[in-house]
Amino acid sequence: MHNAIAELVKRIGTVILGKTPEIHLVVTCLLARGHLLIEDLPGMGKTTLAQAIARSLGMRFSRIQFTSDMLPADIIGVSVFDREKNEFHFHPGPLFAQLVVADELNRATPRTQSALLEAMEERQVSLEGTTRELPRPFFVIATQNQRYHVGTFPLPESQLDRFLMRLRLGYPDPPAERQLLTGENRADMVRRLQPVMTVDELIQLQNAVPRIHVSTAILDYVQDIMAASRSRPQQCLGLSPRAGISLVRAAQAWALTEERDMVLPEDVQRVAGSVLEHRLNPEGGRQGDDACSTWENLLRSIPLRR
Repeated sequence: MHNAIAELVKRIGTVILGKTPEIHLVVTCLLARGHLLIEDLPGMGKTTLAQAIARSLGMRFSRIQFTSDMLPADIIGVSVFDREKNEFHFHPGPLFAQLVVADELNRATPRTQSALLEAMEERQVSLEGTTRELPRPFFVIATQNQRYHVGTFPLPESQLDRFLMRLRLGYPDPPAERQLLTGENRADMVRRLQPVMTVDELIQLQNAVPRIHVSTAILDYVQDIMAASRSRPQQCLGLSPRAGISLVRAAQAWALTEERDMVLPEDVQRVAGSVLEHRLNPEGGRQGDDACSTWENLLRSIPLRR
């Protein structure tokens, strides 16, 4: 199974060029049963990345383009009355897929945003007094525009906290960009991808993540990070208990991808940026030498525990 993880990262890397560290983090997020937020410019390969993951794992894929006039029923589904049978029939929306791309999530109103985020948290939706389970596994990759773009409704801190990770793909390096310019169409490459593992095998790996050993020293290290974030100036956000749980779970998933049965301090550091940045600095960007230090400065201020 560990070979399958390495092959998955490699397979996706044939389509998304020059982004192996980011792909590794995306796979870690998936194994940890989290959800991913990607904030980047258009055309960086966000949707292609999600499609490559879905094809490589044989997952049912759905893409939702969020707009300001979208309603919760547009993503959850709607009950339609059947006159012949004199009863309502539920027609599931695009949310009922195993991998959902929520494209430009912050273009939707807070009401519609909340409908998606409730499903992410509970793995179920409630409509007209009936609760419906979402597929397993259930993985959301949401994209959002930069906060200064016109027509956006920024995600509040409480909703950002429900994403395990936030990533930026960024521009490819020159060799990778040259290969993109002269190479085959990415969409055609995605369509030819074959599954590396089955959905059942993916679920087995997800079930193995909580069993990765976390020592007392690692838990002390995580608590030191959380305590340090809460001792910053009053206008700065501190880390919530959910953030600490997310950091531990992401570190366990990273250790699993590295074929280890225990978490090292380096695992915590590897995932810390993607897990903590949007919680410490929800508006994005870098704060430099401002009073609210970056996650890098936060980690540097805390001695390693082994």
